[in-house]
Amino acid sequence: MDSMKGKVCIVTGSNSGIGKETALALAGMGGKVVMAVRSKERGEAARQEIVETTKNDSVELMICDVSSVSSIGEFVKDFAGKYSRLDVLVNNAGAVFNSRQVTVDGFERTLAVDYLGPFLLTQKLLPMLKSSAPSRVINLSSGLAKNGVINFDGLQSEKNYNGMKVYSNAKLLVLLWTYAQARHLEGTGVTMNAVMPGFVATNLGKGSGSRASAIGFGMMRLFQSSPRKGAETSVYLASSEKVKGMTGKCFAKMKETTTIEVSYDKQLQDRLWETTLKLLRLN
Repeated sequence: MDSMKGKVCIVTGSNSGIGKETALALAGMGGKVVMAVRSKERGEAARQEIVETTKNDSVELMICDVSSVSSIGEFVKDFAGKYSRLDVLVNNAGAVFNSRQVTVDGFERTLAVDYLGPFLLTQKLLPMLKSSAPSRVINLSSGLAKNGVINFDGLQSEKNYNGMKVYSNAKLLVLLWTYAQARHLEGTGVTMNAVMPGFVATNLGKGSGSRASAIGFGMMRLFQSSPRKGAETSVYLASSEKVKGMTGKCFAKMKETTTIEVSYDKQLQDRLWETTLKLLRLN
């Protein structure tokens, strides 16, 4: 296991599940870990557990709701005020909702949490990632991305909303973005890769808004692997010397894997890139 001593890491959605196990592992390797979470109460309980388990006091909780443009902006401002470098960003936070919801910024919530938020957070942190290079960005996708479709006229899912379909679409967008961003970052020393964590028992679906969906997700846990197992590939990409310099790839079970054919379409990647910049009003 490679040491993370002296490395500063951000893990979003790290109060439970894969994110918590990722933060725990990186802290256990000596890293300075910033847990970027939405809930202060749940996050603090997880932080204390991580500190007690790893005996590493360099684990800090910071509030960041990745569905909110203003919350992301405040987080980045606060982070830059406390830290002078950023070595690893793990865009782990994710969610699926049974019914269509709209954020305060006017975005469909699944799209915001699983794609737009991570995209915006990464762009705002890029100056620090570049100045800290070599640095790494890890984006969590999902095997369900293979069921995703790209509809530029329906990114906000106004019609015929289906929670799992919208989630699958968002995770496909994560792949397209990862590959496009990696090309944009060539020569900067910042690498970006995607992760397929596998069929993992997490809190996904807990906030779906439907008791039936929550029960269904709970029953599936009988067939799922542990969050610790699901975090292995994220930790590997964040820390291993074996993947140093590798970028624009997707990994599963700590090995490079291929993704759905459409995810490699550079024209689609570029169109999504420009569309996303316009949605988020970024130059």
